[in-house]
Amino acid sequence: MTKTERFLSARVTEDFRKIADDVVATIAELAAKEVKGVVNMSGGLADSITEILGKKSPTKGVKVEVGEKEAAVDLYIVVEYGVRIPDVSWQIQENVKKAVETMTGLSVVEVNIHIQGVFIPKEPKDLKEVKEHKE
Repeated sequence: MTKTERFLSARVTEDFRKIADDVVATIAELAAKEVKGVVNMSGGLADSITEILGKKSPTKGVKVEVGEKEAAVDLYIVVEYGVRIPDVSWQIQENVKKAVETMTGLSVVEVNIHIQGVFIPKEPKDLKEVKEHKE
């Protein structure tokens, strides 16, 4: 058996897997948006520049660190006016942790919520959209 064959054989038996950061970020974003009171995700400067250049950031407002067995998630959120922010934050943390752990098998060690803004409707049309989003 050559060195390469031994290396490949050892790699196959180690049960090696690495889940991409973008996969975890997408799961986290979708799980966060399911929570009542979340209006949008808010990206930082890098996401804004990406949008200006005409590219869409698939994981706007989400930063993740993924290891072999653990993941940490930071979410940048815009909430709806009138919601109780601590309750919404807790629900986001629970939903994201459950979704990421269930779908990836990773242990989520932290889900940090950064409230970037509050959506306040300016016109009756916007107010109607907020009410529909609540239902």
